[in-house]
Amino acid sequence: MTIDLEALYIDLHRHPELSFQETRTAGVIAQHLTDLGIEFEEGIGRTGIAAVIRNGDGPVVWLRADTDALPVPEQTGLAYASTARGVDPAGTEVPVMHACGHDMHITAMLGALEQLQAARETWSGTIVAVFQPAEEYGAGAQAMIADGVLERFPAPDVVLGQHLTPLPAGQIGVRPGTQMAASDGLTVTLHGRGGHGSRPHSTIDPVVMAAATVMRLQTVVSREVDPRDVAVVTVGSIHAGLKNNIIPAEAKLELSLRYPDDEARARVLEKVERVVRAEATASGAEEEPTIVVDHTLPPTINDHEATARLVAAFTRAYGDGAVVDPGMFTGSEDVSWFAREAGVPLVYWFWGGVDPQRYADAVAAGTVERDIPTNHSPFFAPVLHPTIERGVENLVIAAREFLA
Repeated sequence: MTIDLEALYIDLHRHPELSFQETRTAGVIAQHLTDLGIEFEEGIGRTGIAAVIRNGDGPVVWLRADTDALPVPEQTGLAYASTARGVDPAGTEVPVMHACGHDMHITAMLGALEQLQAARETWSGTIVAVFQPAEEYGAGAQAMIADGVLERFPAPDVVLGQHLTPLPAGQIGVRPGTQMAASDGLTVTLHGRGGHGSRPHSTIDPVVMAAATVMRLQTVVSREVDPRDVAVVTVGSIHAGLKNNIIPAEAKLELSLRYPDDEARARVLEKVERVVRAEATASGAEEEPTIVVDHTLPPTINDHEATARLVAAFTRAYGDGAVVDPGMFTGSEDVSWFAREAGVPLVYWFWGGVDPQRYADAVAAGTVERDIPTNHSPFFAPVLHPTIERGVENLVIAAREFLA
């Protein structure tokens, strides 16, 4: 069997599913694994899959691809653009799109497994392919670990993974050490006292409190973090009120915080909490704000020795200049939980999906930030070729480098 990878990608892109809801996606993966004759188990960490190719003595290499999509309305104009709808954890119907490239991750993984399965006489060892749900919630890796994936399958000697990014197609970005930031997702509830919109003096207005808090939070990074350090404080959502003439009793803020290490995390969290509580006090709140940490992701740290090996392997395969150091990304990932829990090296790299001429034109014009859509954008649309082929090749080269 030869998988039609373009058709697979288009199908996955047309049918995205939210985190922990990837049932159709898991079914598509399972069918291809069955056709390839690769053993696997479904339902790990709710909607995850782990597949195994056992091929004699040798190292155990784990390859990981994430599978979930985002609540984003697609605006790419592609013939195969998603029109899917889903229901988020709050029970709200939302548009759904593969705006982060996880459909491409799945496609590359299945293509690589087909090649590795067909060429077993050229390598030995064991490959474990992890199709992980709910990366966008930062919860899927830990869900699979809690479900025993590290005990139920051969333990890794190395964990490898890749992510699509707005680099030119054919280019790889990877660096030793911290590749992606640590992060926390916070929900802050500001408690006021509701009342009639015509009598604000008889209320404690949480909307005004929220507005003041959002503005003050912008000073955490701009005025309290050393400019040489990396930190991000983003308020991604505000929810308060139902009608224009009712002052509500509470307002909720959802925050995304990013930092390179645990020390910076402790400093930023302390400053954020101080601002939130101080603004509530300044507003005369009679109840302390509620601050809940929804998820915590560690920094994605690439092992130095393993990364050097992989960079050398990619350079041999693709030539000088194909691999660049993209710097530390302030985005965050949960892939490193597998390597951390197993106590083994991790290498996590990026591969490009932008038409090289389009990217070069944007660089020349100084308009990369405006003209090249990033992950999570409703316009995120990788070119199919050579993005698919390079994604497959990357995983095959990486797996072979660490297998016997």
